[in-house]
Amino acid sequence: MIKPIKLALLIDDEEIDQRQYKRVLKRSDLVEDVLAFTYADEAFEYLKCHRELNVDVIFLDINIPRMNGFEFLEVATAEFGDTFAKVVVAMLTTSLNPDDRARAESFAVVREFINKPLTVEDVANISTLI
Repeated sequence: MIKPIKLALLIDDEEIDQRQYKRVLKRSDLVEDVLAFTYADEAFEYLKCHRELNVDVIFLDINIPRMNGFEFLEVATAEFGDTFAKVVVAMLTTSLNPDDRARAESFAVVREFINKPLTVEDVANISTLI
């Protein structure tokens, strides 16, 4: 069943991708609010300072400078534990490496592994997971 996504975090270091994904999220009519971050370490620090946020979905790029998507998942699950596990994480990537998919699937919070670009259909599928 499709459910509205009240708050989505978008973590991607490519400005063009961020703009495109914000348009896709808006066009889906399923996402009420989006917080976008260029770097995963900044998103992590923001979440630590705003623990009251109820994030439904995190759209997370794998290949980000400073802290990649996997490193973000490691520190976020260590910091937030079960609370973070309620969030649906969708990994975004251009990688065709099966090891990346396997590593992503090793995290319980990762519910989708999406080859870029993100589409309205992807957003609809993810909304059924929350």
